[in-house]
Amino acid sequence: MSKLNLYDFKLLSDHEQYDVVFNEGTFIDALIEESTRYALYAVDLFFVEIKYDVARNKIVGKTSFVTGEKLNRYTLY
Repeated sequence: MSKLNLYDFKLLSDHEQYDVVFNEGTFIDALIEESTRYALYAVDLFFVEIKYDVARNKIVGKTSFVTGEKLNRYTLY
């Protein structure tokens, strides 16, 4: 099967995107800022950050990217 690129991922429905992340993605790391948890996953040639509201026990968003400031947040100095 060919690798999924970021453009094709963004064309998927939200449900399909979450399915890809949780079933095919590789968990990389997590951050907690106040009552929000961020989980970083690698999916083929890009990354997806899942935003989770701890107080409401609910996923509240996701961001997909290749590089940049979002990825830099997970880098240890």
